[in-house]
Amino acid sequence: MKYSESLKKNRDFQLVYKKGTSFANRYLVMYVLKNQLDKNRIGISVSKKVGNSVVRHHLTRLLRESYRLNEEKFKCGYDIVVVVRVNGKDQGFHSMESALLHLGKLTKTIRSEENENNID
Repeated sequence: MKYSESLKKNRDFQLVYKKGTSFANRYLVMYVLKNQLDKNRIGISVSKKVGNSVVRHHLTRLLRESYRLNEEKFKCGYDIVVVVRVNGKDQGFHSMESALLHLGKLTKTIRSEENENNID
């Protein structure tokens, strides 16, 4: 990941849960909190309710890859925690990617189209 690193510590997750804002759609919940860094830190959480370890790791890999491919669209300076809902268990890559991008637009962590065109 070029502009990002992973959230790993439990206290970092708890801080984002408590102080961040949350938005949800059918498959995912996204918590977002501004950090004082020039990069994003992303954490992915999949509960045991969703499935066994194979299913949970598969969903984690799907989300990590969809974030990696769209990383340049996200603004820098945020701690992001993505929680997979039970409905997301049977979803493929494209539906998870569109759910992630949808939540990025709701949380305003994705750059707007006008700004992208002005950069080039």
